[in-house]
Amino acid sequence: MAHSHDQNFKNLILDYPRQALEFFAAQEAVGLDQQARITPIRQEQLKERLGDHFRALDVPLLVEWPDGRRETLLFVIEEETDPKRFSIRRLAHYCLDLTELMKTDRVVPVVVFLRNSRHIPKQLKLGGDRHTYLSFHYLSCELARLDANDWLHSSNLVARLNLPSMRWQQEQKVNIYASAVHGLRTLEPDIEKQLKYLDFIDIYTALDDNERREYQERYPLESNKMTQFKERYQSEGERSLLYRQLTRRFGPLDDSTEARLQQATTAELERWADNILEARTLEEVFTLH
Repeated sequence: MAHSHDQNFKNLILDYPRQALEFFAAQEAVGLDQQARITPIRQEQLKERLGDHFRALDVPLLVEWPDGRRETLLFVIEEETDPKRFSIRRLAHYCLDLTELMKTDRVVPVVVFLRNSRHIPKQLKLGGDRHTYLSFHYLSCELARLDANDWLHSSNLVARLNLPSMRWQQEQKVNIYASAVHGLRTLEPDIEKQLKYLDFIDIYTALDDNERREYQERYPLESNKMTQFKERYQSEGERSLLYRQLTRRFGPLDDSTEARLQQATTAELERWADNILEARTLEEVFTLH
């Protein structure tokens, strides 16, 4: 796996902050319309200003309403793969640090649990025999407790991408994967992000060879489109890299060479990329075997 679960979810929150809040923190995200401005607080900034007290949780999101209809809210979203690692005291301490740093008491702590457990602490109370002096709790999203059937056709891309981590029957696995992929293809127009989050879906669904064949047989149109898109995107990446290598090695390319690159197959691009290591002239790049 290229990234940890923490990094996967951090990327997801940064790429889709509005939909992440609407899905992971629905109770507080009510009324989060297009007028709301969402700004991630950079961890470098936090580290610089919090110093030794900095805790590397996921990136906090500052939500502001420029028209003043609502006061600014600071959402703190943390992903926990293993509930046993979760520390409610650490989260409370981090939130208190942020209230001082950002000069606000309007902080919404949110914890996304990839797995569930009966022993997740939900509330922290500090006090004596007569009074409670500090009471702290947070919004909890336990993905494994959510019924995937409730989100199969959701228009929220973050929900669709997280279908594999929800609760479903084993015989639904291929359908769950198909719904997540279809959501990605129809809700995300950006090609690079489609490729990025196709990997996300693959990681959390983990189809075996038989299940992948079943998916291709049951959803041939979707499967072919995603395969063609992935191959085309990878081919374009190889074409772009080869173009940069050729111009760096041999100078500006003439029109016929540029046309040759544009019309090349993936196999040709790979062969030419190998040839450039030994070629002494531009022509040898295309003729060496």
